[in-house]
Parts: sequence; structure tokens; C-alpha cells
Amino acid sequence: MVSTHPAGVQLSGRQYLPQTGNNNINISPNQEILPLTAKVNNQDHLEIGGCDVTTLVQQFGSPLYILDEETLRTACRQYRESFQRYYKGESQVLYASKAWSCLAVCAIAASEGLGIDVASGGELYTALNAGVSPDKIYFHGNNKSREELRYAIESGITIMADNWRDLQQSVELAGAQQPVRIMLRVTPGIDCHTHEYIRTGHLDNKFGFDPGDLDEVFAFVNKQQALNCVGVHAHIGSQIFERQPHQDLAALMVQWLTKAASYGLNLTNLNVGGGLGVKYTESDDPPSIEEWVKPICEVIQQACAAQNLPLPKLLCEPGRSLIATACVTAYTIGSSKVIPGIRTYIAVDGGMSDNPRPITYQSVYRTVVANRMSASLTQTATIAGKHCESGDILIKDAQLPKTESGDILVVMATGAYNYSMASNYNRLPKSAAVVVANGEANLILQRETYQDLIRQDCLPERLKKNEG
Repeated sequence: MVSTHPAGVQLSGRQYLPQTGNNNINISPNQEILPLTAKVNNQDHLEIGGCDVTTLVQQFGSPLYILDEETLRTACRQYRESFQRYYKGESQVLYASKAWSCLAVCAIAASEGLGIDVASGGELYTALNAGVSPDKIYFHGNNKSREELRYAIESGITIMADNWRDLQQSVELAGAQQPVRIMLRVTPGIDCHTHEYIRTGHLDNKFGFDPGDLDEVFAFVNKQQALNCVGVHAHIGSQIFERQPHQDLAALMVQWLTKAASYGLNLTNLNVGGGLGVKYTESDDPPSIEEWVKPICEVIQQACAAQNLPLPKLLCEPGRSLIATACVTAYTIGSSKVIPGIRTYIAVDGGMSDNPRPITYQSVYRTVVANRMSASLTQTATIAGKHCESGDILIKDAQLPKTESGDILVVMATGAYNYSMASNYNRLPKSAAVVVANGEANLILQRETYQDLIRQDCLPERLKKNEG
């Protein structure tokens, strides 16, 4: 595993506090490691959303996801307002809910004017029950089941047709009253520098139609009265810092609109996906939300003007850059192990079940001790989870103050893909989550109980213990 902290740094947890001053409006949340409201109170404790993190752990237990509402809302507004500022046509920002799908997160995004992109029937069910309007929900996936497609069509949302099977089943399931509203996902053949598991733009990929098939696809769709094809979609990956690939994508997609017109299709929507990266460590240097949006808008407007095309409705689908740095995970430190001359391990009460990204993607995180924010970082230790797995390591070679059992350790920027990918490995109950704002904490996900763990278990009569 890669070393995850610069050696020899003699600072404190305060180094990670956002440089926001008194006004967060111009701070791009994806360029901070802690939430925008993070500060240190007079007890030297980390405070988020006006709530003392150590008090939150006392009240709700740990591990605990702590979501800062102001940071999430700020990111939503920056996306929405940047498109309004730089794009002369209509635009719609969608929250890629696979990053963290729950009722509260979807409701916050929707209240800020965002739509929701979903990738399963479960995510669709969540978005609808959070009150999201069906005309702002878009359904992705490379292998949608027939039942999921039927549910999506009956709900009146937009289907992101990923392949021929999606098209054929949508035609079969279409009702007599109204054609199925679809967009076509196309693999653009644009690569970018990110983890191979989250690159989706190169041609050797499971998602989307091959661009070489577009003539056949457009011809087929144009003949189907059961389909109302409104646009095209592409996505090149996730956790991307480069700006040029997205600009190249925008220009390429305008060419697809021109090709569609030659087949009699009037495509009025263009979805450029998401993928803007966030700051997990000091060395990460992602563009701001505004810096990501502006050139995309400019490229599309220039390309449409050059080809004498009306401006399409422009959509994008940020996930990680909306939610990642809005959340931290608080743990309680338990046991420790010192291997002289080799390593010190510090164990916490969670691990790969609440954050599988380090073991899956070799993801790197930063940490602070929430009840000792000003203490000097004098200890190098590896943060281990409690699971029966030697690879259950959250952070290798973390720089910490001297810690004790019972200290509250906070891992930062855990809003994206932590809860979404959480498991019950070793039959650990899934963690609770709270949203904090203005000194108030509200539970948004209850901590699972042992009873929850066996709720779906079935024990056949013949396996039950014979008391006789």
C-alpha cells in the first residue's frame, strides 16, 4: 500500500481546516478536505455544522457518518449557478446518487434544484420517495432488468439507453399512451488519468454504444414510434483533475447531434456526465466547480455556432464532487499494537465495512483526532479496521498526535461511495449517519442492529434444533 502522508510533518489537525474566512460562497467544496463549516472549538474539539464531533459520537455512537448540509448545498449551488452564468441555453444539474443514495441526500439535492441520476430500481425508489420529480430523474445501467425498466417507464422518468437490449425492451414495454423518453449513452473513446476501475470513456468499456454503431442506432431509433429519443450522454470517468478531456468530450458530442439530425432525429439534450475530482490529500489539486463548468459551456456554444445548431439543453451528473468532502466518518480508537522498528497499528471500531475504498481502489485518506485538534503530530501509525482481514487498513502511515484508547478519530472526505459501498462483512451492523446544520444534528440513517442482520435470514424447519 502506498504511504499516505508526507513524512516529517510536525503540524496539528488544524492544518486541514478550510480557509474560508467569514464567507463560504466563493470556496469550491471539492478543493477542501474538511467540510466548509469545520472549526476547532474552545475545548480543542473538531466542530462541524456547529456540532462538536465528540458529542455526536456520545449521542449517536460510532462509526458515524457526519454530513455537513452547508457544504453539500454550497456545491449544488455552485454547479447550478455556474451553468446559469456561462451557458446561454437551458441547463440541468443532476446528482449522481450512486455516490450516496438515501432519502435525506436526495431531498437536499432536489431542494437545490438538482435532478437525480439513478443506476438501479432501488436508487429510483429512493429518489421518488425523497420527493424528486420524475421528469428530473434519469436511469442509468448497463444491464437493467426487465422489472427495473418497467418500473422506470411506469414512473415516467428518462431511460439512459446503454445498449441494444435497453432499446428493444423499452420498445416492448412501452405503453400505448406515451412513448418512452430515452437518451443514448455513447462511449466516446476519450481516456483520462484516473484509477482503471473508474475510467468509463475509453472504448474497451462495459458502458454505452460504440461510436461506430451510431448510424445503425440512430436509424433504428428514428423508426420506433414507441421511443422518444431526446438526446445523447457520455461519461469519461471519475476523480478527474484534467480539464481538456471534458472539453474534448463536449466538442465530440455536438458532432453526434449533427449526425442524429441527418437521420431525422431532433436531439435537444446533451449530457456530458460528471467526473470532477476532489481533494483527498494535500497533493490533490482539482479544478474548482466553476473552472470545470466554464470551458465545457464555452466549447459547446462554439461548436453549436460553428455547425449552426441551436443550443441543446445541457446536463451534467456530478456525484463525488458534490458529496465527498461534505462528510467525515468518526471512529472510536480501541486497541493498538507496536512492532518495534517496523510499525504501530491503531485499531478503530469500523473499517472496510464502512469504507471499502482503500482495500478496493487503494484510495488515500487523511485523518485527525477530533478531541485533540491542536496537539502536535508526533506519532506515525497505521489505522487498521476491526475486520478479520489483514488488508483491512484505512490509512497507512498516518501522522497523529499521541493517541489513547477512547480518542475520536475522524477520516475526512468520506461522503462519496463509503455508505453506498458499505457491507455487513463479519456481520457488523451498518453505521448511522447524521446531517448537521446550525448546531443541530438529525439522524438520516439509523444504525443497524443485530436483529437487522438476521431479518432476511431463513432457517428451514429441518435445521432448527430439536428440543425433543
